[in-house]
Amino acid sequence: MPKNHRVYCIGDIHGRLDLLLAVHQKIAVDAAHFNGIKILVYLGDYIDRGDQSRQVIDCLLENNFPDFQKVFLLGNHEQVLLQFLLSKDASIAHDWFRFGGLSTLASYGVNVRGIPTTKDLARLHTEFAEKLPVTHLDFYQRLALKYEIGDYFFVHAGIKPKIKLHLQREEDMLWIREEFINSTLFHDKVIVHGHTVSAEPEHLPNRIGLDTGAYSSGKLTCAVFENGDCKFL
Repeated sequence: MPKNHRVYCIGDIHGRLDLLLAVHQKIAVDAAHFNGIKILVYLGDYIDRGDQSRQVIDCLLENNFPDFQKVFLLGNHEQVLLQFLLSKDASIAHDWFRFGGLSTLASYGVNVRGIPTTKDLARLHTEFAEKLPVTHLDFYQRLALKYEIGDYFFVHAGIKPKIKLHLQREEDMLWIREEFINSTLFHDKVIVHGHTVSAEPEHLPNRIGLDTGAYSSGKLTCAVFENGDCKFL
């Protein structure tokens, strides 16, 4: 990291407000006596699966850390939420519902009655569009794809090996898994990512994985970068 900088990076939250608040508290304690430039990076997938997706976004929109620079990255789950809002394609809706979207709709007060069928989609779409706060829609639409600082490249899912970082495709940065996870190549910078769940944070020479399956494991991970060091909260 550049001199006098400290970066905190939080993995996939997936509707677990309780874990987010706990990690925020740990960050506040850890950063209390650091007087340099503090940056807080969120790796995306704030929503779905857990019961408090809306509440997580409310929390992120609050001015929790006024003396931090904050970077919010786009996850594949937020991408699909936006696709659902912008498209009447039933396959997008059913894909989203299959991997956690129904819990997000319920958190916004949408009346979810069991497993939706195709005939339910128009009602769900209309209710969600009506109940989604403008500030939340603006948040989802402004999420960044990547963030670079020092020798680190922050992204939701990873990158495609052998492709320069500035040439990476959005689809790969949001969805890639095995080809990236299994690669031992160095990618010009250390890639810090979420998306692929591991029991513990993965600290490898070419990548650092921070998705510890918060929704089911009850364990949300934050990495702390300063100079050439990395520790975990």
